[in-house]
Order: sequence, then structure tokens, then C-alpha cells
Amino acid sequence: MRDFQKPGRSAVYAINGMAATSHPMASRTAIDVLQAGGNAVDAAIAAAVLLGICEPQMTGLGGDCFALLKPAGEERIIALNGSGRAPGGLSAAAMRERGLAAVPLDTADAVTIPGAVDAFCRLSADWGRLGLAETLAPAIRAAEEGVPVAPRTAFDWALAEGRLQGDARRHYLLDGRAPRVGAVFRAPGQAEVLRRIAAEGRAGFYEGEVAQDMVASLGALGGCHSLHDFAATACDYTDPISGSYGGVDLIEHPPNGQGATAILMLNILSHFDLAALDPFGAQRAHLEAEAAKLAYDTRNRVIADPDRTARLAHMLSPVTAERLAALIDPNRAMAAAAPIAEAVHRETVYLTVVDRDRMAISLIYSVFHSFGAGLASSRFGINFQNRGAGFTLAEGHPNEAAGGRRPMHTIIPAMLRRKGRVEMPFGVMGGAYQPNGHARVVTNLVTYGMDLQDAIDAPRSFSGPEGMQVERGYGDDVRAKLAEMGHDVSIPEGPIGGAQAIRIDAEAGILEGASDPRKDGCALGY
Repeated sequence: MRDFQKPGRSAVYAINGMAATSHPMASRTAIDVLQAGGNAVDAAIAAAVLLGICEPQMTGLGGDCFALLKPAGEERIIALNGSGRAPGGLSAAAMRERGLAAVPLDTADAVTIPGAVDAFCRLSADWGRLGLAETLAPAIRAAEEGVPVAPRTAFDWALAEGRLQGDARRHYLLDGRAPRVGAVFRAPGQAEVLRRIAAEGRAGFYEGEVAQDMVASLGALGGCHSLHDFAATACDYTDPISGSYGGVDLIEHPPNGQGATAILMLNILSHFDLAALDPFGAQRAHLEAEAAKLAYDTRNRVIADPDRTARLAHMLSPVTAERLAALIDPNRAMAAAAPIAEAVHRETVYLTVVDRDRMAISLIYSVFHSFGAGLASSRFGINFQNRGAGFTLAEGHPNEAAGGRRPMHTIIPAMLRRKGRVEMPFGVMGGAYQPNGHARVVTNLVTYGMDLQDAIDAPRSFSGPEGMQVERGYGDDVRAKLAEMGHDVSIPEGPIGGAQAIRIDAEAGILEGASDPRKDGCALGY
């Protein structure tokens, strides 16, 4: 139990239904939908699309999504891949000929076809109760009337202001500047798009004037996107993957998402006695950082379009994890994972809703970098994601950029299962951090026995391309010790990620929700 004399927040408890999102309006909307007779899928769609108006730097109609769904009255978990593909004309060879070593983050080269809208339409048709007209109504109203900009959103918006180009500046800046806290952001063009989707389904987005606007705008920016690319977009149902840690199963979305990375991280960490370490000490942070380096190196070698991910079994194998764990020096940071791991590999916005029938959905929806590619369609202001930057230009690599392929994806929804029962849909936002975040939340809960909200609130660290970022929640002594161990330590400019979770207590008949204070959101129940 937390110390009520210190700043913090309590977990939320309810009986009938619960939603946890990164914005209060989205959480409230999800509860309203549940109370109006909708189920978890209806509520999740309503909240997710609204988040595109509340947090346009994070997500929007030009993005992708992944979902894990537990149907009511069942314990099976269904995965839905709502990630889009590269336009048919995309060519890694052509980019290499232009002198590029990587896909640029902020050009039309990086813009893949948005997959989320097709996925939302499919989820609504297959699993929802209310229909798109009702579930999209809150987002349409918000886009027309406007949404006051929340503090974390304003913080992110200001950092990303310089990334916005051309029409995106007209649609996403107010008087040429990022909106400040409390300013009202409106998106009338998106309201019109949503009305068309509500009336026509996916055709309202992937065909007709909306698709024409996107294709023409991308063409003017140098893209090779076609109307056929948009019309052919289709999500896919697939089977989740899983791994065990400390008596629970971590369920992840399969490739092209990077969920296998989280499973591998936990498999590596299982070879160390984490329970004997201070959860907020340097030694635990060091082991986690080293496990992340090795797991992410594996990700970069393996994960690609589902049709091209050939070595997933190797990545999930306990033997692989054991061999990688043996490479970790408990007292010294490795300079680079790839060279020492070569021998092993010789042979890459989140919300959750649970309803009264215990249908549960774990859904993540994103435009990748802040405001995606920083580009938007001229007429309707659809913000284009830059997921194509997840491809590599290395010739012959499984994740090599090519027309019609899906890139390696960072966004990953998750669930925990215990003794055959789904116990907790959860997710951690934050780009590349997400697998590390999943591993940290799971170890906080399972190894250290933290309460759900405490497990999310707890300080974070992450060792990535910028070195080892260590939040201010850690003491200076921890940072000094990590630096002494060879880590390039810094305090990040912003917080590391965000998270939401709902624990299903089947025996007590209650739901427990938690939402990360690093974001503007909350968990709500009824």
C-alpha cells in the first residue's frame, strides 16, 4: 500500500466495467459507451479514435494499431494485426541509389498505408454491439467542438513543433505555434472523415475523396502511393505468442510487432536472482539494460513482415535466452551487443477496456514518432505515420524495405495469464522502450510484489541508442554507480513511456485499474 502522505495515486476498483487510457476524456468516453450498452470493443474504438484528437502527436487516423482480444465467457486470446504495408512502388534499391543508408524519418519514403481504420472497422463488425455511427460519435463531436490541450500533450507538442512540415503546420499548429496548455484544438477535416467512416465503413477512408486526398498529398511530397494501395489495405487475425515468467504467461502480439523482444528479455532475466536486488538499485537497472541490449539486437536480426520472420522459434527458445544471459557481466556494461551476440545468432498510444461480461481488449494505436513523418494530407489533415522507418535498407535482410511489406513495428499490446485465466491486459507506450517496459512491469509485479499502480509509477531506465537514460525517480547515487559500471548515463528530457493496465480478479468479481502519471490519463470504472 502506498504512503498516503506522499504524492501519488491509488489504483481504481470497480465491478461492472473499466477503462484505462492516456487521457481523461477517452477514459470517460469508454465508460459512457459501456454504460450505453456497448461492449469492450465498442468502448476501445470510441476511446482510441478520440485519442487521435486529444493526443494527435501520438496517434491518429493515419496510423496503425495492434490488438489482443479476450472474448466474453472465454479464456482464448485473439490477435489482430492492424498495421499497414509499404506502398507497392517502394524500393530499397532505389533508396540506396539515392545515397540513403536508412529510410528517412520525415519524408514520404517513410509513410506506410494506415492500417488502423480498417482494423477498427473489422473489430466493430466482428465483435462490437453498437456500430461505427455510435462509437465514432464522441470523436466527431470532439473534432468539431475542440478539445482543451492537456499538460503532457502540450509538452510533447512543443517538442515536436519543428517536425511539422507543409500542410501539417496548417492543421496542427495554432497561429503557427504549438498550442499551450488549455488551448482548444479542433480538427474539422477529421470530423468529416469520421462521418464518412461512420456512414460508409472502411470505404469512407480507403476509397473516394479521403483516399484521393491522401494519395495526391503524398504524391506531391514525392511518395509513390496509389489508390490501389489504400483500397487493398486489410488487417489480419493471427495467433498470439507467449512466454512464462515466475508463474505467469506473458502474451504478446506476434511479428511484425516486437512483442517477442519482451518475452526474450524476461527469459534472459530469469537467469538472475532479481529478487535479491534492490528494485530501484543500480544492479537491477544494469542487468535489465544488458538484457535489453541483447534482446533488441536479436529483434533487429529476426523480426520483420510476418511472411519473412523465419527465426521466431529461435528468438523464443529458452536455450537462446540462456546463451545470451551468459554473455552478461553483472558488474560491467557491454559496449555493443551485436559483436558478442554473433555466435548465438549465427544460424527485431495504449488503452485497455474490460466490460461486465469480462470481454477484455488490449489495444495500441500510433503514428510512430511524434506526429509521425510530420506530414499531413492537404484537405482533411490526416497526419501520416512514418512506420516505413522501421524497415532497413540492408540488402537481403528479412526486414528490407519493399512494396507490399509490413515493417518491424514497435507498438505491442500485451496480456498476462495465470493458470489458464487472463488476469491482466496491459501495455507500455514509448516507442522502442515498450518491450523493456513490459519486462519491467512484469518483474515489478511478479518478482517484487508491487501493487499494480506502484508497478507503473516506479522509476524507469532504458539503455538505447542515446545511452542509458535514467529517470529522476532514481537517486544520484544510482546514476553514479551505473556510470562507474560503464553506462553512458543521462536524465531523459521527458519521462520514459507510459502505461495502462486492468487486473481481473475473477474470484472477487472486481476489476483493478491503473494508469501512468507520466501521461494525462486515468483509469475509470463503474
